[in-house]
Amino acid sequence: MKDSIASTTTGISETKGQITDIESASRWLQEKGILEVECLVPDMAGIPRGKIVPAGKFIKTCQSNSLRIAESLYAQDVKGLTIESSVISELEPDVVLTPDLRTLRLIPWRDKATACVICDASEKDGSAHVLAPRQVLKNVIGAFTEKGLKAIVAPEFEFYLSQPHTDPNKNLERPRVRTGAAESGSQTYGMDILRDYSEVIDDIYAYCAVQGIAIDALTHEAGPGQFEINIEHGEVLDLADQVFMFKRAAREACIKHGLSITFMAKPVAGEPGNAMHVHQSVLEIESGKNIFSNEDGSDSEALMQYIAGLQEFIPNTMPFFAPYVNSFRRFVRKQFAPINTHWGHENRTVGLRIPESDTFNRRVENRVIGADANPYLALAASLGAGLLGLNKQLSPQPEMLESAYDTETQLLPEHLLIALAQMEACSDVGVVFGERFVKLFSEIKRAEYQEHQNIITAWERENLLTVV
Repeated sequence: MKDSIASTTTGISETKGQITDIESASRWLQEKGILEVECLVPDMAGIPRGKIVPAGKFIKTCQSNSLRIAESLYAQDVKGLTIESSVISELEPDVVLTPDLRTLRLIPWRDKATACVICDASEKDGSAHVLAPRQVLKNVIGAFTEKGLKAIVAPEFEFYLSQPHTDPNKNLERPRVRTGAAESGSQTYGMDILRDYSEVIDDIYAYCAVQGIAIDALTHEAGPGQFEINIEHGEVLDLADQVFMFKRAAREACIKHGLSITFMAKPVAGEPGNAMHVHQSVLEIESGKNIFSNEDGSDSEALMQYIAGLQEFIPNTMPFFAPYVNSFRRFVRKQFAPINTHWGHENRTVGLRIPESDTFNRRVENRVIGADANPYLALAASLGAGLLGLNKQLSPQPEMLESAYDTETQLLPEHLLIALAQMEACSDVGVVFGERFVKLFSEIKRAEYQEHQNIITAWERENLLTVV
């Protein structure tokens, strides 16, 4: 680990949760000698957009509430192109950006002292902007709060490392290990293989420490060059922010070491895909009690209702868990990904797993979500589905005691277009996310799908060009 990174880690990590107002932010910027602040806005894909503001002007901007950006930012596709939308005005009005000072962090990979902060969007009258993914998640959190409840989550997500990838017409090239050979075989949970990646892993850990990202564990997964990162459990908005920041930090660490990193759901044919499993439990705010457990440690009725909500509404919110055509390639039988919404205890073949735990830590793991999902929207959809189950007092299907790969029931949508149609037809999705938001999100996904349809693939050229 570089001394320059290590030297900043201790001081900056202490600021997490300590900067809550303009005065403390101003002091921190001066103490750290910050020259500029990156004001980040998560877009529909979970990609950072925004503006860079000189540090001297940042505080004035916060005081005057004068930081603005075009509303059309939320109508951008994954490439950053603005689509034609019935929801966004052609006049492209501004929205007001308000930095959430609790997210103010040093950027350790910059050559000069630079900070970043995540911003919320609002209308000019101060009301929350309904098209902002971070606000959608805050609305779901607020719905829990109104019931006297608080959700706790712990995301764990996978990614592949590869040699630098610059040609989209070529497959990923497996990363080189210490011997100089490409990584081979399946090194699931391998310990010695981690030494081959120690330098980049050290920098990922260091960057995350600086940015207040609480990594719990890292393991090598089943694919060549595939890893899984677990983030410590905590409150929902903070964990969504950490996932958002982790992807950026990890990419920077990989660039430094001449590697590419991908969170694409299915980057390598024939190999396991990249998931983002989210463990979730629900506590009573007043008592701190986990509502998923009875006093005797058994599963509560609330847990069954929550699972039933996930079973009912995951198929109707799939575009938030699997947002691209490629996302649906991950759902392959017996390739470490679910194909349905069955649930079970200690059963990794189901979409909804109940890990073994004590009474306080009782939780359900949503295994459907892909690593390519926007964390704000994926968490909003998963928690919103569970909350609907509680509100409607739904009952789940019987527990799956065998392999869920051997059943043809409760299957997930097989294609993005099918998933979009189900989402658009479900009125409850509009209630949770807002009808305007659902409309815009659907328009973006359909525009991306249409662009995908304009591409002639290598399979088509190989099997159809001179044959049919």
